[in-house]
Amino acid sequence: MSLRPSPLNKLALLPVVFLAVSLISSCGSSSTSGASALPERVVASQGVAAPPAVPGLVVVNGQYDVLAGGRISAGISPGLMTTSPDRSVLLAFDSIGLNVEVINTVSASQSGSIPVPGETISMVAPNSLNAYVAVPSAPLTEAGVPPGAVLALNLQANVITATISVPNAQMLVASPDGSQILVFSNDNTAGIVTILSPLLIDTGTSPTTTVSGFDRPMYAIFSADGSTAYILNCGPECGSSSAGASVQTLNMSTLAVGAPVAVDGATIGWLSGTTLYVAGTPTASASNPAPNNSCAGQNTAATICGRIDTIDTSTMTVTGSAVITDGYHDRIAMSVNGQLFIGSYACTNIGNVNDPQGEVRGCLSILNTTNGEVIIPPDNGDVTGLQSFTSRYVVYVAEGGNLRVYDTQTDSLLVNQFIASGTITIPGQVIDVQAIDFF
Repeated sequence: MSLRPSPLNKLALLPVVFLAVSLISSCGSSSTSGASALPERVVASQGVAAPPAVPGLVVVNGQYDVLAGGRISAGISPGLMTTSPDRSVLLAFDSIGLNVEVINTVSASQSGSIPVPGETISMVAPNSLNAYVAVPSAPLTEAGVPPGAVLALNLQANVITATISVPNAQMLVASPDGSQILVFSNDNTAGIVTILSPLLIDTGTSPTTTVSGFDRPMYAIFSADGSTAYILNCGPECGSSSAGASVQTLNMSTLAVGAPVAVDGATIGWLSGTTLYVAGTPTASASNPAPNNSCAGQNTAATICGRIDTIDTSTMTVTGSAVITDGYHDRIAMSVNGQLFIGSYACTNIGNVNDPQGEVRGCLSILNTTNGEVIIPPDNGDVTGLQSFTSRYVVYVAEGGNLRVYDTQTDSLLVNQFIASGTITIPGQVIDVQAIDFF
C-alpha cells in the first residue's frame, strides 16, 4: 500500500494545488489519458444513457474529490463493480448488455467484455487472472437440473472457462487467499452453504462441497487467516419461519458448524479484530410475530428500524446492539477512524433532501464504533456503493443515484474549496463506486 500525506498535511497543500486540480477536472469527458496518470483514482459507474449522461465509468480524483476528466467505456449500463486484490483489474457488470466488462486499471481502459447468461449481484476476482460470477437464472444443459450457476472467467482470454451448477446461486464470498469461495443461494430453504474450490475445476473432481445446518444463509465474513467463516443466517428477513436471525461459525478445514448465536438481523457484516458487526432488519415470522424492530431512541417518523449487533468472536457472545435504518442491508465499509457505514435498499425514506423541511432520512447509517452512537445522515435513496480509504477521513457513498463524500470526523458531507456541497456532480445515476489505486 502506498504511503500518502495525512489528512492534516493535505489541507495545508490545498491552496498550492488548486490550479492544477482545476485544470485536471476541466479535461475532455471522454479522454482517459489524464485518468491513467493520476495516482489516486476512484471510478463511479454511471448507467443512465439519457442526455447529458453518457454510460460508462467516470474517473474521480480521489485526493481532491473532483472529476478527473476521464471516462472508461464499460458497456451499455455498468453498475456493480469489483476489483482484484492488487487493483490492476476492475470488473463492471453491464445489466442491459448482460456482460462482465473487464477494465485494465493501469491504462484506465476496457480490455474485454464477457457475455453472461443472466443478471448478477455478486462477482469476485481473487486475483487478476480469474473471476467468478453468480448467476441465479443461468440455464443448465443437464436434464432436470434447476437453473443457477457460478461462472468461472478467464480475464486474459475474456471467456467463460467453466459453468459450475449451484441452484439459484446469488452471493459469493471469497476467502482471503482465494482458495475457497462460499456460494449462497436465494430461496435457500434447505439451509445449505456451497463451498467452491477453484483449483478443482476441470480436474475430474467435483469442485463443490455443500454444508448444511444453517437458516437461510445469505452472507459470510472470513477471519483474517481464512480458517473460519462467520455465516450470517438471514432467517425471517429472507422468508424463514424461525424465531430470528443468527450467526454460526464454519471451520473451513473440518467443515464443523458452530451453534447459532441469535442476533436481531443478519444480511451483512464487518469483522474488526475480534469484534464482528452484523446488520439486518428484524422481521416477523410464525415463531416471532413481534420482532425487535422498533425505532425507540430515535426521533423519527419511521415505524420500523434495523439493528447493528456486535459479537465478541472469542466467546461468540453478543455484546451490544444499536438502532439503524431499515431496508435490506447489503453494503458496509469502515473508515480509517472507526466509523462504520452501513447501507441498505428498500428502506423507509422520509422527507426530501432537495426540500429539507423537517426530517430527512434514507438508507444510510453510520455507527461510531468507539462510543456506539449512530448517526442517520439527512439524505434519501438506496445505498448502492461504499468506498472507504486508509489515508483520508472520508467515505464515498453512492446514495439515491448521487455520489456523496462524507467527512468521517464530523459524519457530515464534506465541504471545502473543491467540493462545496459534499456531492461530486455526475450527470445521470451513480450506481457503484470503487477505488482503483491504494490510498
